[in-house]
Amino acid sequence: MEKKVLTTLRFNTPPLENPGGTMKFRISLFLLTLGLAALSTSTAYARPCSNQTLKGTYANSLHGLIYPPGGSAPLVLAGVVKTTYDGNGTFTQVDAVGVNGSGVTPGWRPGSGTYSVNPDCTGTSTIVIPGMPDLHLQFVVSPSGNTVHFVVIDPGFATAGDSERIDKSDQD
Repeated sequence: MEKKVLTTLRFNTPPLENPGGTMKFRISLFLLTLGLAALSTSTAYARPCSNQTLKGTYANSLHGLIYPPGGSAPLVLAGVVKTTYDGNGTFTQVDAVGVNGSGVTPGWRPGSGTYSVNPDCTGTSTIVIPGMPDLHLQFVVSPSGNTVHFVVIDPGFATAGDSERIDKSDQD
């Protein structure tokens, strides 16, 4: 049987003059990098949202269910909406919406409304369509204002959608 002998090689290297100095430098560098990364992230979104965040024309898709009073079977809803926000809390829109597969009436149905954007980029809006009850929505807008995700909050609706800015020409 062979015996294995472990040997330790020692090199003639001078001792470090400042033991731990390299580690302190690395920790300092790491903390500086971490601090700069955090600062750059907060700077990128430092500007709070406002009504000005929603300005321009948006294409919206919506989908969901409507629950009629009296417990009838829910109706499936799907549609598209083109909305133009003025940056001051009002908007106009046209939509084409189909309910329960019955198709969409030809042409665009006009509407208008108001909206309010909070500094944290959440918000609310009210849509007024002639001959229909007002619709109330809650939404989240991206800090850039390019996308919006919304949900109808009125009883009897399980409807949501997404919006994308398609025209910035209405912007300053």
